[in-house]
Amino acid sequence: MNKLVEQMEKDQTEVIDKTSNIKSLADEVKRLRSMEDQIKNMEEDLKNKKKDLERVSGEVIPTLLSEMGLSSLKLADGSAVDVRPYYSATISIANREKAYNWLRLNGLGDIIKNEISVSFGRNEDTKAADYAVLAKGQGYQPTQKLKVEPMTLKALVRERIEAGKEMPTDIFNVFVGNRTKITRKQ
Repeated sequence: MNKLVEQMEKDQTEVIDKTSNIKSLADEVKRLRSMEDQIKNMEEDLKNKKKDLERVSGEVIPTLLSEMGLSSLKLADGSAVDVRPYYSATISIANREKAYNWLRLNGLGDIIKNEISVSFGRNEDTKAADYAVLAKGQGYQPTQKLKVEPMTLKALVRERIEAGKEMPTDIFNVFVGNRTKITRKQ
């Protein structure tokens, strides 16, 4: 009978230990959930701050300086405020063919990167080497990808607009605006 009582006491102790562990686990899960919520809120706040920054940098300060007949201003603390044009452009999937054709017709086709790649499976090193030498002659089908690097497109748009040359804004989703740059005194 003593053995039975000892076993019951041991079982009871294990149940209490497990209950304690479950409470600790639940507390940590709540803590994790709270941290995730805090990070989500902070990311949303950051997103809103960036929108505010874009508005002040791209609209408010340039408008105020323009109304004063200025494009830059040196402040009493030695820092400077300067408004410069900002350009961006993208090529949407729907306009890709039109954009590439326009670039080629206007002598700018060299900014289009033409990548061809072929995927080989595991242990196909020999086939890959053969393909490198013989390419399509071996019956493999390459994947071809045409693209224009975003920074290259942005530079092209800036260059052409500033030179007064044609740049179809609808095909390239061109945006021209202002950005305020603050140079702080060192």
